[in-house]
Amino acid sequence: MAEKPQPVRVLYCGVCGLPAEYCEFGPDFEKCKPWLVQNAPDLYPDLLKDANANEADKVSDQLQSTSIAVGTASSGSSSTSKPEEVKRLPGGKIKKKEKQEVIIEKVVRNKRKSITTVKGLELFGVKLSDASKKLGKKFATGASVVKGPTEKEQIDVQGDISYDIVEFITETWPDLHLDRYGFQRKGFDIFIQ
Repeated sequence: MAEKPQPVRVLYCGVCGLPAEYCEFGPDFEKCKPWLVQNAPDLYPDLLKDANANEADKVSDQLQSTSIAVGTASSGSSSTSKPEEVKRLPGGKIKKKEKQEVIIEKVVRNKRKSITTVKGLELFGVKLSDASKKLGKKFATGASVVKGPTEKEQIDVQGDISYDIVEFITETWPDLHLDRYGFQRKGFDIFIQ
């Protein structure tokens, strides 16, 4: 005879009330994570690894923030230096400083149509709205300020003007001057892609 199936015991989350397997699809998974690590570590082993990594990051941050001051007995004053503060993003990643560069690239659409994109002018103190107006008037095309895929603003100009735009930018904004490798201003580059 076949065995009679037994009912399945389901573990429900103490925070959101969903079954523990479905917490990641719920509205507040971030609030559920501590409960899941404590009560259901076998369901989400990645959370357990992340919790251990967060503890390791906290310990390393504490070690970095502590410093040993070495003083000399001959000098009466002791000098303490502040440790360099590093900005951390959520998730423990270190925020990198933006490299100051202007990137000019040509994007082809609909076979013969193309768009020239200018990124990074705002890093040099150029207002993008004014720059797009000047570019539109100079090249008699449509130019607009749009958000790019990285959520940063860029200028889109209709047409392939990638080589003419270099000369125009150097004439209009003299802070950016032409070097043999492209644009440079105090060691920062502009690339044509």
